[in-house]
Formats: sequence, structure tokens, C-alpha cells
Amino acid sequence: MSTSGALTLNYYLPKPNANSSLHDHRRTSAYHPSIWKDYFLQYASEFKYFVLPLITSHMQELDYKTEPQIDELKKEVFKMLTSTSEKPLAKLDLIDSICRLGIHYHFECEIDEVMQQIHKSYVKNGEITIEDNLRSIALLFRLLRQHGFRVSSNVFNKFKDIDGNFNESLTKDVEGMLSLYEASYLRIHREKILEEALKFTSTKLESITTHHELSPFLAAQVKHSLRQPLHHGLPRWEARHYISIYQQHPNQNEVLLTLAKLDFNYLQKLHKKEVGNLTKWWEELDVSRKLPYARDRIVECCSWILSVYFEPKYYQARILLTQTIALLSIIDDTYDNYGTIAELELFTKAIDRWDACYLDDLPEYMKIIYRALLGAFEKAKQEVVKEGRGYSIDYGINEFKKTVKAYLTEAKWFNSNYVAKTEEYLQTCTRSTTYPLLTTTCFIGMGDMASEDVFKWVTNEPKIVTASAIVCRLMDDIVSNEFEQKRGHVASFLECYMKEYDVSREEAIKEAEKRVSDAWKDIHEECLMPTKVPMIFLIRSLNMTRFISVMYKNQDNYTHAEGIMKKYIEDLLIDPVPI
Repeated sequence: MSTSGALTLNYYLPKPNANSSLHDHRRTSAYHPSIWKDYFLQYASEFKYFVLPLITSHMQELDYKTEPQIDELKKEVFKMLTSTSEKPLAKLDLIDSICRLGIHYHFECEIDEVMQQIHKSYVKNGEITIEDNLRSIALLFRLLRQHGFRVSSNVFNKFKDIDGNFNESLTKDVEGMLSLYEASYLRIHREKILEEALKFTSTKLESITTHHELSPFLAAQVKHSLRQPLHHGLPRWEARHYISIYQQHPNQNEVLLTLAKLDFNYLQKLHKKEVGNLTKWWEELDVSRKLPYARDRIVECCSWILSVYFEPKYYQARILLTQTIALLSIIDDTYDNYGTIAELELFTKAIDRWDACYLDDLPEYMKIIYRALLGAFEKAKQEVVKEGRGYSIDYGINEFKKTVKAYLTEAKWFNSNYVAKTEEYLQTCTRSTTYPLLTTTCFIGMGDMASEDVFKWVTNEPKIVTASAIVCRLMDDIVSNEFEQKRGHVASFLECYMKEYDVSREEAIKEAEKRVSDAWKDIHEECLMPTKVPMIFLIRSLNMTRFISVMYKNQDNYTHAEGIMKKYIEDLLIDPVPI
């Protein structure tokens, strides 16, 4: 670090004094600096505030040619979906393509109506009644489950032999095998047949890609799906990939393809402006200079939240949620790496009081965080109060208080070398994933549908939010454990489980992976009708889980953001789809 950098550090961060060696006992981690620096500032709006009408008006000026094209193509797709000249079942492939290409959000009502018709016509007492090939039945099953319909997996028994195994002859039907493989990722508890289907199809498809010649489109689909299962993938990234291979589809629909390309690029321009504005806000906080111990990841935070909801109408919601997760990242690093127990107790108390008058009680570096946090929520409150939904902010603040208390508990555990019991660990550390808080905050900007009943539900530890937090906690622990223990970190699930049950690290990892799989089943089950809240809210939890599933598959790609996170951001925010 340069001399000038050291002077900056000493100005903003607490200094040691003659009576204390406090500074000497601070932990720090050498996180790599921001990859993007000020790249996205070029897209920032000239407007001071994040105002959607102004941004969209500016977008219309930039895309005055594209928008009419998109509108005309949408009309054509609308006609396809609402046509009565064919049976509803014939529209399954159309709906699947629309969803995969990422343009489904334009046609939610029409798609729901077709799926209702299909369910009414071809499902009796939860059983799919049609007789068809494997591909069609698996596609029907997957789309029904994706749209919340409770349908039995017993329909796949017809593809087994007399010994109860899947027929080996199915391996000749690669499209059918792929369709069954994708359907198996929507399994819920006690669905042995889908567990068997996953094992059977994944093994056979791996072999097929190695030893058989497939069409370019099918080969690309199979290889990608084996690497990243569709239902667990990030919707916008999956759409980007599918657009690139759909061009090779033997029966491609040119209208769908053109609409998908234009729409993706249109949204990319809008999202770039959002990231530019949030980068401007981040630069004003001057995090990299004033808080150099923390991860500088504002662009990564933006891309994280775009995976939760990308639609233009959720612009305001994305602003608050991105600010929240970016500040939480700093707070996490403060509790994990830098703050002393005394300072952390002060900060926890200040959060619990949630009042600017407590600023003077905090060290200088904590004031930066606290002031920014109160400012972000106050601005959001001004917006939701206009809608008569001021209560939503209160729920978010209460969840914030619970989160920092969990952070403090972890810090105290580390400070005293305490290794918790497994369930005690999960109770605290699923809260510190921030997913309960983020899910609550996610709903604040979602408009009138986010009633107070929805906030009462989300803050009462619903199964889907708990399951999402478990996936986050355990996947993070599996891939980050060795790195974090080397630098000094509270005992993870692996250490807790190993100590409590006297097992090896490998056995602890297997247990964590089993719990992740079970949590996914909980998520799938909670998305089946009748649901406790509208599906629009459940999808946010699902999308948050998808982000963790992708970005924490082999390593913590948020902390170490030079790999697939960088590629994700390039695909999502930098490189347009070739027209």
C-alpha cells in the first residue's frame, strides 16, 4: 500500500492509542479490488435521483426505433398464444420457447390461461392422463410444475421395465432423456422416481455426448443442461444462452427469436443505466478509499439483484435491494474481519435504535455505513408512503435488526473460539446469510400486491425463505470453508457437524449437500398451489436461491469475482446479443 493510501486508511479507520492495542488485533482479508472500477459511470443518468419515468423516457429517446419493433412482434406472439385454431396442448413448445428465450414476462396472463386450460383438460386428480412420448410428457410435467400445478410424477412409471428400472431403449430418444432430466429438477420430497430419473438420465446423457453424434442444437442443449440444470439456472443468463443456440433449432420461430434479441438488448441498455446510477451512488460513498478492508462489489451486487427481478416495472425495487445488499456486504466484512467486539456492539445497538442521533456513538468508519443505510431506507420510505405502504419499510428495518444481531453472535463465537451445535449454528447462521432480510426488502418496491399480509408472512420464517437461506449458508460453507478458516472465521457448518458427530470433513460435506438437496425440495413444494402468497413473491425466493446455486457451485464467485461472475456480468450488462 502506498504512503498516501496508508494516510487515508488512518484517517477513516480507528487509530490505536497509548492505552490500547486494539488496532493490532484487527483481522483483514486481501480481497481483490473492483474489476469494473468506474466503467459503468459512463451510463449513469444526468438525473440526480433514481426516477423511473425519467429513465424510461430517456430510454425511449435512445431506442425510438427498437420499441415499435418490439411492440409489433409482441402482437404477433400474443396472437400465437391466444389462437383457438389448435388444442392447448399444441402450445406447450411455444410456451417453453417463450420462457427459455426470456420474453415470458410480456405474456404472463396469456401463458397462465393456456396452462390452466391444459391442466383442466389433461390432468385428473393430480394425474397426467395423456398417452404420449417421453419428451412430451416430461415437458408437460415440467411446465405444469413450473407454473405451480400439483401433478404426480407417477406418470413416468410407464417408462420403466418389469424390474422397476427405466427402459434402456429410452437412451435412443435423446430429446426425451433431456426432457426427463430437466423435469427431475422440480422434484419434491418422497419422489423416488424422480431421484431415479435424475441418476439415469444424467449418467446416460454424459455418455451420449461423449460417444454419439448429435445435431448442433441438441448437442449444445445437452452439454449446457448437464453443466447448468435449467430450473436452477439464472433466468437472464439462461435466456442469453438459449438465444445463442435457438438460431440452430431446426424448427425455430423467427418472430420469437427476433423479439428475444431486441428485448434482451433493450433491457440491457436500461440495466446499464441502473448500474451506472448505483455506481455513482457507490462512488459518492468512496468505499474503496474509506473502507479498504471491505469487498468493493457494487456491480456484482447489481447483477445479483437483476437475477431476482429484471423487469422494468421493478426498477425502484432493484435500487433499494441493491443498496441494501451492497451495504450488507460491507457490514458483513466489518463483523467478520475488521470491527472489534466493542465497536460491533455499538453498531448493533445503533441499528436497533435506527436513529441518526446515534451516529456520534460510532467510530468514524462505521458512521459512513450507518449514514448510507439510514439514507437509503429513508428515501425508499418517502416513495412507499406515497402509495400508502409505509409499513413495508418497518418490516425491512426489523429484519435488518435481526440480521446484525446474528452477525454479532457469530463475532462473539469466533472471539471465544466457540463451536456451536449443528442446529444452533443453523438457527443463527441462516439468519446471517441475510436472505430473510433480502427477501423482505425485495418486496418493499413491488407495489400494491405486497400487502401487509405478505410482509407478515415473509417475516414469520416461512419454509421457502428458510430453505433458501439453508441453500445459501451450506453452499457458501462448502466452497468457502478452507479459505475462511485460514484467515480466521467462525466455525462453519462443517466444523460444527464434524465436532458434534465425530465425523470426517468428507462426511460433513455429504451431509451439507443432502440438506441442500432437501431444501430445494422444500422450495419446489412451496411453489405448488395452493400457495400462501401469490406466486410473484415465491419466485423471488426461488431466484435468490438460483443465484447462490450458480455463483457458489465451485467457489465463492462473489468474493473471487474474476471468473464466472465476470462472465455473467459481461453477458448480462456489456455485450449485446448480435442481431
